[in-house]
Amino acid sequence: MLRERFSDALKQAMKDKELLAVSTVRLILARLKEKDIEARPKADSIDEPAIQQMLLTMIKQRRESIELYERGNRPELAAKEKGEIAIIERFLPKQMAPAELEAAVKATIASLGAASVKDMGKVMAALKEKYAGQLDPSQASQVTKKLLGG
Repeated sequence: MLRERFSDALKQAMKDKELLAVSTVRLILARLKEKDIEARPKADSIDEPAIQQMLLTMIKQRRESIELYERGNRPELAAKEKGEIAIIERFLPKQMAPAELEAAVKATIASLGAASVKDMGKVMAALKEKYAGQLDPSQASQVTKKLLGG
């Protein structure tokens, strides 16, 4: 369970006095608590795929920040964000390599019988469901668009 891994990682980071890891895991736990509160009318907490999606969103936000920091000539802040990404990625399953991603998209397109860019929504939904946490949705979207002729 990811929730247990977060707690264990926080304890270990505190023992090892890894300040960046402590602050990053605390950010993850805070965001997870927010997501649990948002889900309350329907469920007590969010499930594993939703947690993985939350982590991917956090990584995406940090990549956007890195881009802005680099444009603003703030390499120290960009380095901190890169460190946070590395820590967050520890909790995600191994990400697909580009060749694996393309093969997964091709297989999904074939199984759904998708023929054009109009079917992209169905393909993306199937990919996100089947490969939750293993692929970057923006990269999957680019590959899907290319393969569907968009």
